[in-house]
Amino acid sequence: MDSKRFADQTVIVTGGGSGIGRATVRKFAQEGAKIVVIVDQYQDRVDSIATEIEQLGTQAIRMCLNLGSIEAGESVIHAALQASHRIDVVVSNAAAWTVEPFLELKDESWERILAVNLTTAFVLGQRAAREMAKAQRGVILYTASISALGANRGFSPYNVTKAGIVALAKSMAVELAPFNIRVNAVSPGGVDSQMSVDHLGEERMSRLRKSFPAAPLNRLASPEDVASAFAFLASDEASYITGTNLMVDGGLTAQVYEPPN
Repeated sequence: MDSKRFADQTVIVTGGGSGIGRATVRKFAQEGAKIVVIVDQYQDRVDSIATEIEQLGTQAIRMCLNLGSIEAGESVIHAALQASHRIDVVVSNAAAWTVEPFLELKDESWERILAVNLTTAFVLGQRAAREMAKAQRGVILYTASISALGANRGFSPYNVTKAGIVALAKSMAVELAPFNIRVNAVSPGGVDSQMSVDHLGEERMSRLRKSFPAAPLNRLASPEDVASAFAFLASDEASYITGTNLMVDGGLTAQVYEPPN
């Protein structure tokens, strides 16, 4: 495998300060990306991974930003274009979530999660695609979820947005194909990430790291597992793949059920 698949490329990664996003930033830098625009709501996380990739010779554009508005999404594209004359890859990974039973779900929670997860995905994708169309080349990738296929109790707006992202990626893939722009989604299952720790707590996560029987491979995904999927889909090795939703779930969605003991 060519270890410099993304030499001289400009890459945008949202939610790039931790978990899947952080691993993805590192992966593209390790494989030669010239510029990575790192977007996260926590400055210390942005600075940490930025310093790491700068030591690899990659230029880091640091953006501490709360996504969830058209203006915020546009500012990410503008920052990339100020740093470079091109945008080669976008990884729209940032996500908001809440745990609220459907009957108690607050209007503001619904609106915020749709804004961060879905409106931002649209804005980043459309504005980046407009630039990519000029070059007749580009890749746009989204973090979806196995939640796009079903439901987690208390996660209604999150589930809806992830299903919407899969539909958005397919729609974009069809319309943008004439411009040689590929669009795909990656759907992780259980991941050993900061989001999982925030939701489940460190004690429960420590048990799940030892065994995750919901997945036939009996382990959680590492952030690097998902980052590798993004890197493959962004590379020329995946030049004939567009409009797909790649499951990175250890076989979880392939298994119907196990009979209860």
